Amino acid sequence: MSFNFTVIKEDKNSSARMGKIITPHGEINTPAFMPVGTQGTVKSLTPEDLEVLGAEIILANTYHLYLRPGHELITRLGGLHSFMHWNHPLLTDSGGFQIYSIGALRKIKEEGVHFRSHLDGSFHLFTPEKAIEVQEALGADIIMCLDECTPYPATYDYTEQSLNLTTRWAQRCKKAHRKKDQALFGIIQGGMYPQLRKLSAQQIVSFDFDGYAIGGLGVGETKEMMHEIIAVTVPLIPANKPRYLMGVGTPQDLLECTRKGVDLFDCVMPTRHARTGMLFTSFGSLVIKNAEYTDDPRPIDPECGCYTCKYYSRAYLRHLFMAKEILSARLNTIHNLYYYLNLMKKIREAIQKDSLEDYCYEFYEKQKTTFITNERTTRSLYLVNQ
Repeated sequence: MSFNFTVIKEDKNSSARMGKIITPHGEINTPAFMPVGTQGTVKSLTPEDLEVLGAEIILANTYHLYLRPGHELITRLGGLHSFMHWNHPLLTDSGGFQIYSIGALRKIKEEGVHFRSHLDGSFHLFTPEKAIEVQEALGADIIMCLDECTPYPATYDYTEQSLNLTTRWAQRCKKAHRKKDQALFGIIQGGMYPQLRKLSAQQIVSFDFDGYAIGGLGVGETKEMMHEIIAVTVPLIPANKPRYLMGVGTPQDLLECTRKGVDLFDCVMPTRHARTGMLFTSFGSLVIKNAEYTDDPRPIDPECGCYTCKYYSRAYLRHLFMAKEILSARLNTIHNLYYYLNLMKKIREAIQKDSLEDYCYEFYEKQKTTFITNERTTRSLYLVNQ
């Protein structure tokens, strides 16, 4: 079955929408959160765990899989779905952000990115054509163009040059793309300059990709700047194509960016925070190592329906974390991913029922935060915080 995206329901009070993406390996109900499986695994969990949690798509990392074990080996063993035992949709990023993050180990040129492996120092050249070749070999359902992730801060001139390079690379990726059962998404850059975001969106959309991503956010800018850029960029993406916000973010980010019209999210936050003992709950975050939980018999979140909350106390989870037991990472990850995936499920249900604003009000009231809300929610939470 080929790639297809349909908007099923639009929220009456915001730009949020509920939709469905169809891929050769199954359907994705949007708005959706993609757990990050960097090296072909969501750390500490099995594919069966992810199915039980309700994950419909996961993200794998092209850069890391290219370096180890290599896309040729994965191809010989039947492709990434078979290799990692995940017979559901997969998205692979192009590796642009990872190459950006290695800093001094890479040089960006017109032909592509020259870099040294963080594993063994070996030299590599990653071109747009190579990024497509590797991702087609991996066999993901959705693949990404190679882009330059513009750093923050960056001057206007540098940012303009960077986005123009991303545009030229996107055109080369489009030309190199051969496997029509894989959807190819373009990436919009432009840093923190609204006018450059508009320029990048105009250029990338002109290539008529299967979907569009907003990249270059979550790189050190303020929340206000990030949300301004998202608000400027999302309306420039065609309504009949999925909109993917890369690498963002907190539960509040997911809620607010859904209200702006974003359909897909990924972030390492729930899994990484699980391993450091920070747990997400309906009433805010909970740091399980804190001494106050030493003899606490309650679950992490009494309102949570995950396996961890069903069977284990805060006291036991604190004991596991302090003892550095492997089970700590597993139980914490189950909880955090359940929270994220269940949050998206509740958002979809609220859109379906035309009650998203009511859900936002309840969400922020429980969290006791005034993150980014409408006037009604902010006023109510001001009273709560008093």
